[in-house]
Amino acid sequence: MTPTEIIFHHFDDSPFSEKVRLAFGLKGLAWRSVRVPPILPRPDLMPLTGGYRRTPTMQIGADIYCDTAIILREIEARWPDPPLWPKGFEGLVSMLGLWSDRAFFQNTVNLVFGSLGDRVPQAFIEDRQNLRGGKFDIPAMKAGLPQMRDQFRAHADWIETQLEGRGQGLIGAYSLADVHAYMNVWYALRRLDDGAARLAEFPRVRDWGERLRAIGHGERTEISSAEALAIATAAAPLTPVLADPADANGRKPGDFVSVTPDDYGRIAVTGEIVSLSAQHIAILRRDEIAGEVVVHFPRAGFLVAGA
Repeated sequence: MTPTEIIFHHFDDSPFSEKVRLAFGLKGLAWRSVRVPPILPRPDLMPLTGGYRRTPTMQIGADIYCDTAIILREIEARWPDPPLWPKGFEGLVSMLGLWSDRAFFQNTVNLVFGSLGDRVPQAFIEDRQNLRGGKFDIPAMKAGLPQMRDQFRAHADWIETQLEGRGQGLIGAYSLADVHAYMNVWYALRRLDDGAARLAEFPRVRDWGERLRAIGHGERTEISSAEALAIATAAAPLTPVLADPADANGRKPGDFVSVTPDDYGRIAVTGEIVSLSAQHIAILRRDEIAGEVVVHFPRAGFLVAGA
């Protein structure tokens, strides 16, 4: 295995992981799959991420990519054909990520777990409470199901409307717009007993989802988390130093910073800036197990502070 191959840390039920798996399929990529448990501990992954624990994570050698926004951007940079960012829609398809990941996902996750109710394992509830920093309130989700059904229907109706007369995807050829929108439709169909019924009035959404599912996930090969950690330990990060003269706070390579999600999973990862721009920041970490790794984050949705 070469240090430039994709290693993807994920679990099969993760809707955020499905975004990336669909991107692999759309681009016809080969990748190494590391299945992580849905809840902690993840002893072979934490040395790579510096404590970041949201799923998924992508690894290429000793470069570690946290959050789907930066993962998808890196996939596009390395394997640009076919494009996920179609010409003329580059900004728009990126903006849809915050809709998919926050408003639509929060609605869908409340619908899913409210519907599951007492079937949700206590260990999962406790883990998600630690991740969120607050109560993972299944009874409240169950009580809110009528509103969540209304909200999910509204989101699905937007997709149905956009698909009319568009051909394959939301803006013509499949793109990042479809990757974002598909995530929560996939999750509802996978986890809700009545998922198909939720989409019965949206035939374009149903057919579009079936077409995307048929694309598959590219060429997947399983490896262990220990193998992935060993690959990172034996490799050296390959991220070049890149300054951003327009950085809004004057940050520059060499500065020590912490990077933290701004919504949940607020675990700070600290290190030395290697590369940054309006859309990304990469920091060098020195770990006693993994050695030197560079951890990459998006800027939108993350807080950067002096360490």
